[in-house]
Amino acid sequence: MEKTYLPPTNNTADAKWYIIDAADQRLGRLASQIAMVLRGKNKPTFTPHIDTGDFVIVINAEKVVVTGKKSTQKVYRRHSGRPGGMKTEVFSKLQVRIPERIIEQAVKGMLPKNSMGKHLFTKLNVYAGTAHPHAAQQPEVLVINTTPGA
Repeated sequence: MEKTYLPPTNNTADAKWYIIDAADQRLGRLASQIAMVLRGKNKPTFTPHIDTGDFVIVINAEKVVVTGKKSTQKVYRRHSGRPGGMKTEVFSKLQVRIPERIIEQAVKGMLPKNSMGKHLFTKLNVYAGTAHPHAAQQPEVLVINTTPGA
């Protein structure tokens, strides 16, 4: 009987760095692919309770698109914790103000809701433009096509 392979728990040495261009990509489809890479589900060594995922850099976050009327109807909420402290903002306004937050919230919602999810979220780096400070990590370009039929 063969032993079941378990990757080492301190697996950050094997983690790769990927760079993803979000320009003209659909938000939800892009976020689900990013979450899969962060978790390591694209690897044969995937283990649910061990971090086998890779680091992801997302550039051009300001150019991500949504379909239909979501740009005017999708609402982002945050709360200050004080009574009456609910703040709401529409997708189009948030995309002008803080475009990184859109992708961050979409990916965070697709990660596990526990300490592992919080740890995996720290491996995501989102930038509004094309410039990023991670050239030293030599990221590989990961092409994700989120437009159906293209």
